[in-house]
Amino acid sequence: MNLLNSENILLFSFALIVIAFLYSSVGHGGASGYLALMSIFAFPVSIMKPSALLLNLFVSSISFLFYYKNNYFKPKLFYPFAIASIPAAFVGGFITLDNAIYKIVLGIVLVFAALRLFGVFNFKEKEEVKINLPFALAIGFAIGLLSGMLGIGGGIILSPILLFLGWASVKESAAVSSLFIFVNSTAGMLGFFLGGKTIPMESFYLVPIAVVGGMLGGFYGSGSFSNRTLKMVLGTVILMASVKLIFP
Repeated sequence: MNLLNSENILLFSFALIVIAFLYSSVGHGGASGYLALMSIFAFPVSIMKPSALLLNLFVSSISFLFYYKNNYFKPKLFYPFAIASIPAAFVGGFITLDNAIYKIVLGIVLVFAALRLFGVFNFKEKEEVKINLPFALAIGFAIGLLSGMLGIGGGIILSPILLFLGWASVKESAAVSSLFIFVNSTAGMLGFFLGGKTIPMESFYLVPIAVVGGMLGGFYGSGSFSNRTLKMVLGTVILMASVKLIFP
């Protein structure tokens, strides 16, 4: 990985495993965390987006398998969002934002991700409410478009919405979000490819590192795992990265 010197490789790898572990434990692919980490280590924007999408594919699929195995996945919660988000993420994958605009928009999304880890959007479970189909389609489209443009899966946005509206329990939202992230990342990647771009070789070096964290996180998260201290640390790191992106 020629983007990092030998002194930083171990630190970066350890941080990547921790991010994949924590995000996978709550049904997320971890793109917002990966993007924050790559920003801190001064990765170029041309590598950040495809790398985040690629890692999302692996980690979100692993997380979904664990939650599905434990019977938390509810198809009726997934389809309305996916129907609208998949084509939107595909279109978003075509869009290449100016570097300065990309960093500002990503920085704003990372603030949201950090607040999510701090527990600001950890809404309590409500009595199950019937899903509003038109509203769900609109939410799916908006998240999908943003996901494709930035290289995120959108689960960091979808899961608190599901909880706030009372459409899912914590574990159900994690299961739905993990598959939602996978399909959005796939659509975004297809749009990225059809836009004439390729995945840098450096991106593939990150996959086995993230998979280790993703497998551990999916296993423990689908059970009863919770680690508030690590989430606070990760949230602080992401918040610092967002400030760096918005105010270079």
